[in-house]
Amino acid sequence: METLRRLVFAITVFLIATLVFSIWRRGQEGYGLLNFLRGEKPQAAQSFTAPAAPKLDLNDVKILSAMNDEFSKLSAAVLPSVVSVTTKTVRRGQTAWHPFFGVVSGRAQIIPGLGSGAIISKEGHVVTNYHVIADVSEVIVTTNDNQQYPARVLGAHRERDIALLKIEGGKKDFPALSFANSDDARVGQLVFAVGNPFGLSGTVTQGIISARDRHLSDSQLDYLQTDTVINPGNSGGPLVNIRGEIIGINVAIYRGDENVRAWQGVGLAVPANDAKMVVDSIRNQAKGGDPASVAGMGYLGLELNAEPVRVEAALGGSVTMGAYITDLDPQSPAARAGLVVGDVITAINGRTFRTPGDLLKIIRSMSPDSQITLEVIRGGEPISVAARVGQRPDVR
Repeated sequence: METLRRLVFAITVFLIATLVFSIWRRGQEGYGLLNFLRGEKPQAAQSFTAPAAPKLDLNDVKILSAMNDEFSKLSAAVLPSVVSVTTKTVRRGQTAWHPFFGVVSGRAQIIPGLGSGAIISKEGHVVTNYHVIADVSEVIVTTNDNQQYPARVLGAHRERDIALLKIEGGKKDFPALSFANSDDARVGQLVFAVGNPFGLSGTVTQGIISARDRHLSDSQLDYLQTDTVINPGNSGGPLVNIRGEIIGINVAIYRGDENVRAWQGVGLAVPANDAKMVVDSIRNQAKGGDPASVAGMGYLGLELNAEPVRVEAALGGSVTMGAYITDLDPQSPAARAGLVVGDVITAINGRTFRTPGDLLKIIRSMSPDSQITLEVIRGGEPISVAARVGQRPDVR
């Protein structure tokens, strides 16, 4: 009797659950168990019709189509000349006194490094950043076709953060890039950064030159500012123009927050003319010459106001532009020549200029030890100041 009651109870619970499930299932889509029990057949699969053609034809976007092809063509031309620069730095282990073994040394630590570079000669000369190869024990260059070569450091300039490498092995048919004249770089012009950010080789990003001449001093390096995406690993890679020429060497990213190491829209590149000057200096030194004898190493130690000063000429003469000295190194050639803060330079060796930046370029183009004459306005009176061009700091 007890067994029968339990059986009836179980059947009753099952029927109630089935009824509740059936009521709930009526509001649900799809094919289920109740449909199967009622003998219903599954509905045919929903139809899917893909579009037969894209929204726009290439003839509708001719300019964009041409730009697309040109960007791809430029990337294909530049990538074979961009290399990955991997380094190893051996850091000696710490020494300690052991009561049984005496002085013992810990195991040496090998620290890897990564950067980018650009081949600038068929013989395998590579330009990169100094900080990529500073104090390293080994340098390996990997080309775009994944071939690895040992490389040696021919020389470097710490201040300008430029180094010159030479790929070993005797190969003389490397694809090389040429330098553009970075003085002609214009704000707003298209540029492409090529390198190996985060170790992702062969990466190309596109942007514009956002600004120029971020420093106005002949003792500090001027940079090109770009919004091209530059991340760690891009250092030493080229910033190229639409002709595939090196307009700058990518050196840094701006980080408003020091804890953020990703791109924030502001990248810096060493102008190509500065990089080429360092390369020429290193090559000249390798030939037995004086690295400071190469044009571009001139230095007076001036810091100038970014805006030119209008100097009204007396007796109806033409208006000239001047450069106002805001600061100078007390140990610099400019200070030894007698220049002071507040002086306005209007000419150098009789040569006038349009902007303070142009004056600095003239100074940099001069060889150290050159004797020059500066035309200066001091206290409203014109004077001439004789000076001797010095050697830019950290030339090595």
